Amino acid sequence: MLRNLLKDYNLILASGSPRRQQFFRDLDLDFTIQLKEVEEVYPNHLKGSDISDYLAALKANEFRELQPNDILVTSDTIVWHHQQAIGKPKNTQNAKDMIASLSGETHQVITSVCFKTIKTIKIINQTTKVTFKPLTPKEIDYYVDTFSPMDKAGAYGIQEWIGYIGITHIEGSYFNVMGLPIQLVYETLIEIVRS
Repeated sequence: MLRNLLKDYNLILASGSPRRQQFFRDLDLDFTIQLKEVEEVYPNHLKGSDISDYLAALKANEFRELQPNDILVTSDTIVWHHQQAIGKPKNTQNAKDMIASLSGETHQVITSVCFKTIKTIKIINQTTKVTFKPLTPKEIDYYVDTFSPMDKAGAYGIQEWIGYIGITHIEGSYFNVMGLPIQLVYETLIEIVRS
């Protein structure tokens, strides 16, 4: 359905995330992937969704030569916990420390998505609350040593082993925790095309 609505547009996904790319495929969208290196640095005074909004827009601003029928989509996900943003881990020990800090507590996963055309920029975001059981050091070590948490905010994937055994409750969109509030993306693309 959306593919037909977007038939006169060139949809560009500016994300190297395999999960975001798969979401676009699963929506049956015709799209291209374009990547630009961006240093993900934000002002210290920003909090929560203001951080992910800022970073999603920062990624979009790297694309300055859009064509009239282009719709560029950029995105950023952070874990917000104890009034701090947790991004991707720098190394294995950092990943284990991140997960240990989330153990037995509830945190927020915030994803912002920026839609840019030659005329407009629109940013949406969604927040999901995620609760982990108290995780043992062995469980944390096993997950980090066996799976690939290095490319994930908060050093975990809800769709992986740690999510199966560790997450006791979520409030909000599951897919948002995977890295894209896909239902909101769908609605926003329809809105852009029809406006």
